[in-house]
Amino acid sequence: MTVRTRFAPSPTGYLHIGGIRTALFSWLFVKHHAGDFILRIEDTDKERSTEEAVQVILDSMQWLELDFNGKPYFQSEHFERYKEVIQQLLSEDKAYYCCCSKEELETMRNDAMTKGEKPKYNRKCRHRTDVPDEKGSQVVRFKNPTTGEVVVDDLIQGSVRYQNAELDDLIIARSDGTPTYNLTVVVDDLDMEISHVIRGDDHLNNTPRQMNIFSALDVAAPRYAHVPMILGPDGKKLSKRHGTVSVLQYREDGYLRDAFLNYLVRLGWSHGDKEIFSEKEMIELFDIKDVNKAASAINPEKLLWLNSEYIKASGITKLAVLLKDQLEKLNIDSSDGPGLEELVIVQRERCKDLVEMVEQSRCFFEDFDSFDEAAAKKHLRPVILEALTNLRECLSILNSWSNEEIYGAVTAAAEEFGLKMGKIAQPLRVAVTGVGVSPPIDDTLRLVGKERTLKRLDLALKYIQLRAST
Repeated sequence: MTVRTRFAPSPTGYLHIGGIRTALFSWLFVKHHAGDFILRIEDTDKERSTEEAVQVILDSMQWLELDFNGKPYFQSEHFERYKEVIQQLLSEDKAYYCCCSKEELETMRNDAMTKGEKPKYNRKCRHRTDVPDEKGSQVVRFKNPTTGEVVVDDLIQGSVRYQNAELDDLIIARSDGTPTYNLTVVVDDLDMEISHVIRGDDHLNNTPRQMNIFSALDVAAPRYAHVPMILGPDGKKLSKRHGTVSVLQYREDGYLRDAFLNYLVRLGWSHGDKEIFSEKEMIELFDIKDVNKAASAINPEKLLWLNSEYIKASGITKLAVLLKDQLEKLNIDSSDGPGLEELVIVQRERCKDLVEMVEQSRCFFEDFDSFDEAAAKKHLRPVILEALTNLRECLSILNSWSNEEIYGAVTAAAEEFGLKMGKIAQPLRVAVTGVGVSPPIDDTLRLVGKERTLKRLDLALKYIQLRAST
């Protein structure tokens, strides 16, 4: 049997971290079994589905390289097929028209709750022979079995049992003829020959209903695996207060694809004490049965740590390409400055994400006319004016703008004025970069370039002189 799974997001909002983790688990499961992975866009909700949300899904899958078979499957293109199955169930007396009003349904609900029962439809129209033929006012309900039980042999949750008497006759077609979720999912999984459904555990209660529809169509249901939800750092359900964002925001925030996938796979799955996995290792080691039953909480600090580890270990050329993309997003011209690979070499041990790397790299491409206020107040003081002036002259006559020559000039100035290295290097750093943080001072000056270094030192000296005169 070919293993076939699907990732089936609805394009009614942004694709969040819980959804993309489900996609990753499905993708890894398929890759492990050399099967097929299908992307299905569940866009039957015409009012809420948007092209923008579809594009976010496609862009997210592309960024994370979760490749799928063929083209995306859009439910909105298969309404005729759903109508065909609905008609089949009606003709086989496995579904029926219901014309109960909203008021009647509300009365049924209240009566059940008064009796201490679960609120559900009381099957009033199930055996009626006088249902009026008024298209547009009727819904179609599935004839759920009234006896026996449904056993969901879940690959994560274990065996979960449901009594059919507790399940109502769910609506499979609305009054306007459009199919409902539980019907379309079954038809699509049937037509796609899906062998395993991996999805969030918020769908677990839908599963017995869907299994009964599969049974009514005389076909076996897929195997199911319901993944627990992801919680916020405080252990509560993720919500806007946690700053939940689109998956693509992680890319915008400078996280590497490999680091993000590694972080996702460890949210609810583990293999011993191992923390860092290559893609190959994920595919080889992943087993859906090892996914935890309990929910996992996000840990932003761990994600940042993982990202920094991946930045340190990533290839220089690859990081240079990613850095260029980030610079372009901020309209920073990377052609007017040092080579990006050189910059990556001195920055990758220092930066936890690409956004931080970009911010700490601005000074190598963009000039400035003012200094960070706190850094300047602390380091660009009159007491350093003479030493910095002397150092500026020494730097101006260097024959070779190399790390060795630059470092030699700085250390010579420190010795001449009886200063510790940091007492002159830090004012020099602020003068040349505008801020108080940068790579080692010799690397910084070399990458800034001689002409820019001298120009910025002149600006700093004027700043100090003005400060001394006030």
